[in-house]
Amino acid sequence: MTSIALFGAGGKMGYRLSHNLKATTFDVRHVEVSELGRERLKSGLGLDCLDVDAALDGAGMVVLAVPDTAIGKVAASIETKLKAGTIVVVLDAAAPFAGHLPKRDDLTYFVTHPCHPPIFNDESEPAARHDHFGGLHAKQHIVNALMQGPEAHYAIGEEVARAIWAPVMRSHRVTVEQMALLEPGLSETVAATLLDVMREAMDEVVARGVPHEAARDFLLGHINVLGAVIFKEVDGVFSDACNKAITFGKPALMQPDWKRVFEPAELAASIQRIT
Repeated sequence: MTSIALFGAGGKMGYRLSHNLKATTFDVRHVEVSELGRERLKSGLGLDCLDVDAALDGAGMVVLAVPDTAIGKVAASIETKLKAGTIVVVLDAAAPFAGHLPKRDDLTYFVTHPCHPPIFNDESEPAARHDHFGGLHAKQHIVNALMQGPEAHYAIGEEVARAIWAPVMRSHRVTVEQMALLEPGLSETVAATLLDVMREAMDEVVARGVPHEAARDFLLGHINVLGAVIFKEVDGVFSDACNKAITFGKPALMQPDWKRVFEPAELAASIQRIT
């Protein structure tokens, strides 16, 4: 049985992990520095916290459920307490990609991140339909990377990843570099930015006289059908008018060299800002 020291156990992300790991057979030791977080764990899940030394004593895995900006500091503070062969799990590629983990070849570094519940899904229960983040009721896919360590540790990391992000459908294996392309590259720099632009565009048509509810319903409905066609969820094509609008709209909205956001130097700069 894998013993897990969960750092940040009472935080925004850590509480979700604590909730899911409680339903497993893993021996979980909860570490939380804030009084509010400790109270949340006690009142919400009936869990007590340990000090760092007690949590790490005999632990085969350390999960760092702390903000990206704190991962380097937390990892450095416990480096000398980690025995060789310990699996260190990080929940985002940013800090590992930026080199914020200790330079120790005898540690395993495993990175995992949720894809979040897909827009096109088969969820029927209300709780699952409204679980947009995932990790509670709605099914989701995940991505994992074995940054360093023996190959046998990938299966252990993936087992824990499936538990903390449950319920999980597909589990994809990628590299840390590929995970950085996915986030912040694809999901935040591109997708979040374009969605923010869509919201600004909705606000603009509202400012020009369209009722807010009508504009919101129209936009979200069209995102659904347009996305289904573009991502091949359905076998369909756009009208000639729509294709012409795209041909005109893309150069009006996008810089010709916008794909530079995926270049290594741009990714590194983005991650440096995050961490």
